[in-house]
Amino acid sequence: MNELYPIFLKAQSVPILVVGGGNVGAEKLRYLLKSSPNAWVEVVATYFNDEVKELAKKHQVKLIHRTFQVSDLERRSLVIVATDDALLNLGIHAVCRKRQLLVNVADQPELCDFYLGGVVTKGNLKLAISTNGKSPTTAKRLRQLFEEVLPDDIDVLLENLHKYRKTLTMDFEEKVATLNELTEGLLNR
Repeated sequence: MNELYPIFLKAQSVPILVVGGGNVGAEKLRYLLKSSPNAWVEVVATYFNDEVKELAKKHQVKLIHRTFQVSDLERRSLVIVATDDALLNLGIHAVCRKRQLLVNVADQPELCDFYLGGVVTKGNLKLAISTNGKSPTTAKRLRQLFEEVLPDDIDVLLENLHKYRKTLTMDFEEKVATLNELTEGLLNR
């Protein structure tokens, strides 16, 4: 059973550290910035591949070119560890746990407080998909399916419903009932 609690994080308000600038670090950074292009991110690594450099330039991500130091965790809320050094990853995880920082160690679900699942974004609609760390490939395929089947103009529907909702002057329960009745037709297509 998947007991994860999904949240939608305002990544531009939360200081995030990525440790690692190779292929895995690039993948984590790309995923993060795809959903949150203005995320508050710094990357510390001894090496940055071209994709990390491009993402950093495009999204104003700070690159720190040196080995990881424990002081890098100061004033952080979230840490993503993406190095190919298992011992370093384990050490960073231990320090994060001690400091009560949320941490994700790439490809090691047992060392993760959170997972970076599949995300589908169509305007204001955002869907998150999790396989509880069991199959990132399945999350990716489901993301691709939803991107294909959700109409590109779904944002128009959301905006119209938002405007209509603001015109309703009844109490909360009546608003919910009215909006449920209005949107029920979406399921009967």
